[in-house]
Amino acid sequence: MLLLHPPLTKPCEPPAALAYLAGALQSHNIPCTLCDMNIEGLEYICVSSEPAEDTWSKRAFKNIARNLEALQKKQTYQNSDRYKRAVADVNRILELAGKKFNLQLSLSNYQDNEASPLNSKDLLKIAENFEYNIFYPYFKIRLEQLLQQSRSEYIGFSLNYLSQSLCTFAMIGYLKMHHPRVKVIVGGGLATTWLSHPGWDNPFSHLIDHFIGGRGEVPLIKLLGHGARNISSKLDYAPLRQNNYLAPGFILPYTSSYGCFWKKCNFCPETSEDSVYEHNPPATTVADLHSLCKKTKPALIHLLDNAISPSTLRALAGEKFTAPWYGFARFDNLLADKTFCSQLKESGCTMLKLGLESGDQLVLDQMNKGIDLHLASQVLTNLQEVGIKTYIYLLFGTPAEDRNAALRTMEFIEKHHQAVNFLNLAIFNLPIHSEQTATLEVSDFYEGDLSIYQNFIHPKGWNRGEIRRFLDQVFKKSPQIGPILLNDPPFFTSNHAPFLVTK
Repeated sequence: MLLLHPPLTKPCEPPAALAYLAGALQSHNIPCTLCDMNIEGLEYICVSSEPAEDTWSKRAFKNIARNLEALQKKQTYQNSDRYKRAVADVNRILELAGKKFNLQLSLSNYQDNEASPLNSKDLLKIAENFEYNIFYPYFKIRLEQLLQQSRSEYIGFSLNYLSQSLCTFAMIGYLKMHHPRVKVIVGGGLATTWLSHPGWDNPFSHLIDHFIGGRGEVPLIKLLGHGARNISSKLDYAPLRQNNYLAPGFILPYTSSYGCFWKKCNFCPETSEDSVYEHNPPATTVADLHSLCKKTKPALIHLLDNAISPSTLRALAGEKFTAPWYGFARFDNLLADKTFCSQLKESGCTMLKLGLESGDQLVLDQMNKGIDLHLASQVLTNLQEVGIKTYIYLLFGTPAEDRNAALRTMEFIEKHHQAVNFLNLAIFNLPIHSEQTATLEVSDFYEGDLSIYQNFIHPKGWNRGEIRRFLDQVFKKSPQIGPILLNDPPFFTSNHAPFLVTK
């Protein structure tokens, strides 16, 4: 079995999906070969691109090796200006290379100005004309090497993000032309979203032999003709550790659960897709992390859960890991206990990502977020006092919000600005199959049969244009909030944030 992680995603840590699948396959004595074609493809562009003439571009090309190396050193992250300059210069090379292919290419995104990943006709055209893909000179050689090495009849693509779609289909088109007997399997988050659509009618049947939705270990093993025993939690990162990820040491991705244990929020894809929640026993999570830390000696542990469960948080708080860790958590009563927060800090918790969404209680209640603002205030105070940094997520434009509610969100952040280290600002998108669409006047958000979201007329007139103007002209101009926004690592955002706050 050949498992691939296609471009484009942030090139700072190994793809966990491949490591989990590899562990499951190996526990069933199924040989597999892994390849992170994202990091390899970006390296190819960085070393093969031709220099431009302007001063910035000349500097970026001249210093590309030095900047790539700098992003793998801890010292770089201790100097914000040096860090941001290295990231900007590396990204400049990708940006210029992309323009030659009419792409908006960056360290975090791949957007074709002429083809949409939300349109099956465009994806089919990309597959047919694979040789025009920017990564083609790389992947035509690399795929042949991997096929010769693995001699596999099956190739699996981990398709999680829209930014991976076009490159995935270009590679599939190449394989179907040059290796028509190879069976192509596609799984991952984006594939799961497609399959969850009630009206899904596979337009890719001649290109993709099998789609797998949700957690892929058991379906993949059965597809390969084996009876799936208990799935091992063993992860195999060994084949991926040789990659030159842009981080100051190995980042260990780990998930203690699948899906969301809350799963009550209105308008959330977890709710509309009715994802199943699976939870590792907390003792297993703790044992796994100690074992993996011993094997991989990570610089950072990244917990991938949609939200770390309270029972897992309790288990983590009683440990002392050899590497700092971070992940998503809910505003929970546990975190309202300062002693518990101190225990988390002692265990290695360096940062928590928290989905506040709104600083207006009525909006939170109508979203069914299960967040009490008085409790959230106490949580932020506790985390600040024990030294755990926070990455706060805000969501503007939900149907219950208006400008006054958005101003209350601003006031809440201003009041707690010393406890907020990073901010993520998003404008609400309505999932296309959300039950709430029945109560709203909706229209197509994007043209394409694979659209994930729908547009809607806001019942309070708080539409996207007004929200953008509010964010740009009011929210971001706040003397308390503006400096927080400047902290955000360009392109890498929360993936690099822990390194910027760890001494």
